[in-house]
Amino acid sequence: MATFVDRVVLYAAGGDGGHGCASIHREKFKPLAGPDGGNGGNGGSVILQVDPQVTTLLEFHHLPHRHAPSGTQGMGDHRAGSTGADLVLGVPDGTVVKSTDGEVLADLVGTGAQFVVAAGGRGGLGNAALASPRRKAPGFALLGEPGEQLDVVLELKTIADVALVGYPSAGKSSLVAAISAARPKIADYPFTTLIPNLGVVQAGSARYTVADVPGLIPGASQGKGLGLEFLRHIERCAVLVHVLDCATLEPDRDPISDLDVIEAELAHYAGDLGIEGGRVPLDQRPRIVVLNKIDVPEARDLAELVKPELEARGMKVFEISTASHEGLRPLTFALAELVEKARRDAPVPEATRVVLRPKAVDDAGFTVTRRESGGAVWFAVRGEKPERWVRQTDFSNDEAVGYLADRLARLGIEERLFATGAVAGDEVRIGPDHNSVVFDWEPTMLTGSELLGGPRGTDVRIEERTRPTRGEKRIEYKERMDAKALAREELWTEREQGHWADPADDA
Repeated sequence: MATFVDRVVLYAAGGDGGHGCASIHREKFKPLAGPDGGNGGNGGSVILQVDPQVTTLLEFHHLPHRHAPSGTQGMGDHRAGSTGADLVLGVPDGTVVKSTDGEVLADLVGTGAQFVVAAGGRGGLGNAALASPRRKAPGFALLGEPGEQLDVVLELKTIADVALVGYPSAGKSSLVAAISAARPKIADYPFTTLIPNLGVVQAGSARYTVADVPGLIPGASQGKGLGLEFLRHIERCAVLVHVLDCATLEPDRDPISDLDVIEAELAHYAGDLGIEGGRVPLDQRPRIVVLNKIDVPEARDLAELVKPELEARGMKVFEISTASHEGLRPLTFALAELVEKARRDAPVPEATRVVLRPKAVDDAGFTVTRRESGGAVWFAVRGEKPERWVRQTDFSNDEAVGYLADRLARLGIEERLFATGAVAGDEVRIGPDHNSVVFDWEPTMLTGSELLGGPRGTDVRIEERTRPTRGEKRIEYKERMDAKALAREELWTEREQGHWADPADDA
């Protein structure tokens, strides 16, 4: 079973908002004392928060689906529904939140850093909150909004000051064990290290952390071996240490060629330059070369041979032996000096500023677009307010639908439809293409709520009726005229037969 997980996909869903309540207060001597329906409670949100006690994403590997509690429905007597509690998920320090497309959404660094993955839905208003001088006793309430649903990728990027890179079995784990109290797995076969190891080094008054990542091989930046999976753990490191094996038994390898291969892989790895500590490419960071295993005579001779060439490239070179601890003390102090310099040069974190972005005066908050596909024409309405109002409307209640029509008219959607070229009977869609509310537009819906005369829950403007065409009106007019002529002819026939007489004739 895996004990270290540094990349998972989280399926988060915020809690749904509770529905509002439509209720009328009743008591003795007050049979209709007005609306008293309470509002629904808001749904809980899914929040990621850095927890120093969490070091891996293993919990999300076993339980990737997380859902926050929903709010409850409002009740009568002005009782509001309860609010769903936020679901706070602990993540390790250095977790990067990405969308499924690879866009960086948040970089969680520092204990307590938070990011709202999926916000909870709003609770619906009860009919007590919807009452007005014209609509004194609404027979409907607003529905609660569904919570947001979002799939995100969580990647753990280890936070360390120094990163050890090199070929497998170059002695990186042995070096971490020799200069710190960490005890990683050490063996005489490649890819012994399968997970990053961290060690804390004390060099005089300086203290810094060292990360040991799995060995790199040619093609690691394109996913070969284990390099691509763990190169992200050195993105935040300020100093890179090339650990070169001077006692390798492979005939086609030497310290110079190993260094060139690793440098090429670091240059090809792009990573996320927008995260904290990752704004400088890996091949442009301070680097130190360590020639390891000089306790072997042949390795010491090779190290002395290649050291001048490496120094000619402008790199600091240290000859060490993790077995005999030779040369470790100068190395630890040199690393401490580079780390202290990087910390001094790091920009001072600025206090978070509250940025106000007021909307433009002419920003209506929605758009109306004319679309055409397959010979059919419709008008798409998009905007935060109209889409939210549609989600909160109970379409089985005519009065609620009429209230929605009034809100849309006051927002200016009717005028915008006229300006866009819509006519009565055109198809209008509110919301995204995959989940929109479709209806045939009738401009007569502009009528205000003062004409509401039916019982609660009904709207006289919403009835099953069709608008007659011009041809139907012409036929109806001709039929009415023919009926009048026929009635007039029957009256004259009865008069001539003496069934009734005109008093003027008798005079």
